[in-house]
Amino acid sequence: MALFKKRTAGKPGEWYYCLVHQKVEEGPECPAKDRFGPYESREEAQRAMETAQERNLEWDTDPKWHDKQPESED
Repeated sequence: MALFKKRTAGKPGEWYYCLVHQKVEEGPECPAKDRFGPYESREEAQRAMETAQERNLEWDTDPKWHDKQPESED
């Protein structure tokens, strides 16, 4: 018998989006490495993939994070 059980982090009332099962979860169902969150509501967790896509687009188009390309000489 194991003395310590490996538990996932999280609490009931916190909402997560599981990347493995592609579903919304309340509390600690899946390991933290497999989920986005916590979110304050189920609806917010349901939009997790859309939110991630929007944030990725913001980062990809943010001029502060892109070096200027040297002008090519022809």
